[in-house]
Amino acid sequence: MRSPALAFARLAAAPVLALLLAIQAATQAEPAVAAPAPHATRAKFSEQVVLMPKAASPFRVELEATIFKPAGDGPFPLVVINHGKAPGRPAFQGRARFPAQSAEFLRRGYVVVLPMRQGFARSGGAYIGGSCNVESNGLQQADDVIAALDYMVDQPYVDKDRIVVIGQSHGGLTTMAFATRDYPGVLGVVNFAGGLRNENCVNWEGNLVDAFGAYGKMARYPSLWVYGDNDSYWPVPMPNRMFNAYKAQAAGPAANARMVDVGEFGSDSHRLFSNREGIPIWLPEVGAFFRSLGLPFEGGS
Repeated sequence: MRSPALAFARLAAAPVLALLLAIQAATQAEPAVAAPAPHATRAKFSEQVVLMPKAASPFRVELEATIFKPAGDGPFPLVVINHGKAPGRPAFQGRARFPAQSAEFLRRGYVVVLPMRQGFARSGGAYIGGSCNVESNGLQQADDVIAALDYMVDQPYVDKDRIVVIGQSHGGLTTMAFATRDYPGVLGVVNFAGGLRNENCVNWEGNLVDAFGAYGKMARYPSLWVYGDNDSYWPVPMPNRMFNAYKAQAAGPAANARMVDVGEFGSDSHRLFSNREGIPIWLPEVGAFFRSLGLPFEGGS
């Protein structure tokens, strides 16, 4: 039997502070920006691991999630980061933390939550596999984002009117599927190398492009897309095909969609977000996107 949502919460302010500050210092994205003031380096962050309830039939499912919170009572704006899928069984995949990436948002005053979707890590329920129906797969994954948001907006330290949802790889597809949902307080979404590759499906590339087109027709938020030219999952011109299919259908606030091509990154641009060395590349674009949404990004690019 799983424990209740907060039963195995772990608070680790001091160790996480040391970890986040060390990683942040090693990956500082803006060399022209002065070092943080002495009081900023003494700021404390907490890391909490929780089980979030997700309504499921016929049984309740709980989703494992990591919450990074700045010091203080808040309310703080919220960033949701949706993970991709590592090779192997999803249940064996480690809890997503992205500590260096999370640190960039933490030090700018954001709460960061990283939910593990159904079937991943210690989350309950069965993994929703790589179906040939890519559109449906993404929409089912997006239900877990809704569950995470429902939990987070009930926390007194979260500003429920200032939320951005981010995703990488399969989490990027999940994020763009979520963008079809009208969730109060969400201002925009960011897609890092999003998609779902299943070569066992006939015309898997066309299925993926069609899925993004369908999401564009229903999309509700401004979006930033970040892809590269040497992506091992999405070879050129796949990123442009996916984005153009979405953009052609998007209307209203969702028509404000922009794709950034970072060119080649290391041996595989699919790892741009998850690799610490990618932070100086994507951080200026994300900072500009946040500011375009009316959100603070102090100390950013």
